[in-house]
Amino acid sequence: MKRVVVTGLGMINSVGQDKESAFSAILDGKCGIKKIELFDVEKFSVQIAGEIVGFDPSEVMDAKEVKKADRFIQLGIKAAKEAMEDANFKESDNIDYERFGISSASGIGGLPNIEKNSIICEKRGPRRISPFFIPSSLVNMLGGFISIEHGLKGPNLSSVTACAAGTHAIIEATKTIMLGGAEQMLVIGAESAICGAGIGGFASMKALSTNNDDPQGASRPFDKDRNGFVMGEGAGALVLEDYESAKARGAKIYAEVIGFGESGDANHITNPVMEGPLRAIKSAMKMAGDVKIDYINAHGTSTPANDKNETSAIKEAFGGKENCPPVSSIKGQIGHCLGAAGSIEAVVSIMAMRDGKLPPTINYTTPDENCDLDYVPNKARDAELNVVMSNSFGFGGTNGVIIFKKI
Repeated sequence: MKRVVVTGLGMINSVGQDKESAFSAILDGKCGIKKIELFDVEKFSVQIAGEIVGFDPSEVMDAKEVKKADRFIQLGIKAAKEAMEDANFKESDNIDYERFGISSASGIGGLPNIEKNSIICEKRGPRRISPFFIPSSLVNMLGGFISIEHGLKGPNLSSVTACAAGTHAIIEATKTIMLGGAEQMLVIGAESAICGAGIGGFASMKALSTNNDDPQGASRPFDKDRNGFVMGEGAGALVLEDYESAKARGAKIYAEVIGFGESGDANHITNPVMEGPLRAIKSAMKMAGDVKIDYINAHGTSTPANDKNETSAIKEAFGGKENCPPVSSIKGQIGHCLGAAGSIEAVVSIMAMRDGKLPPTINYTTPDENCDLDYVPNKARDAELNVVMSNSFGFGGTNGVIIFKKI
């Protein structure tokens, strides 16, 4: 099978609107979580999120087109544009765009638009529903808009696997190139579900932190006092290529995809177990072969169940605590970006390997006896990183793990 490498990266989240500023802020332990401004939260039990402030979609798409695309698509367009520019395709490269595909991901898609048009339908009648409602809300329209923007005529795929979607999109793109279905794939995961239905829905499940008085300390992965995740929004993008094609055009190569694993819990729709993530981690490690993993970017949601189970799965996979590499979660900085989390965290993992920097787990102040690994607490750390792993687990018991190697 063909080797698959990463040649372009893009990212936007609550601490930065491009990959370099966002990564620098993450390393500095800056937090983008604050009181929500996107809608009136007065009546909500949860009033905080990792919201992107000051984003202007008209900077990345025609102003007339903005109303046709939900915010998650707009954020995706921004990250995808950065990744494509970073990959630096030239006319002389003779890229066959019929062999250049896209693999997109979102956990929920256009929830704000669904909420808005449902209210319009109820209060003003069905004839007042926007004609742009459906095409702006569908998850696969993320790939649709972006494929048109860049003229990508290869496979157009979409993953909708809750909080594992971003990682699954990378895996699907990798498989497509490995099997010869495309030479290049643009991967993009995007999410923006910070609206009444999104916050209210997760709050009703008791999944979110209610620490409204301390937004910057609310998301605290692996800490004993964690009490739920904080929703974030954003997008991450990666350009994947067949290694020989990338080498022939002299592309800058960040990393090679050397392993991935997927599994299902088959246990409960919202309550995770350790065995499902463990199988995904083991599958990825088996595929990667005899390599030393230097860092794990954890799913690390700041929920009691996930952080405990993920810690147990990592220890089991590596044969004990003493064999585990450093582990950290960036969700303390940017919140949980749901279907975009895997793509954003893959970008961060690769940049960590590029710069030899371990991103910190911020807000780690009180150790938990069930979470006893090296979580790179509160401060970034220099380290030689040649192989990194990124984990993503979602509702429905769906799990994805991917391993990158410096090349």
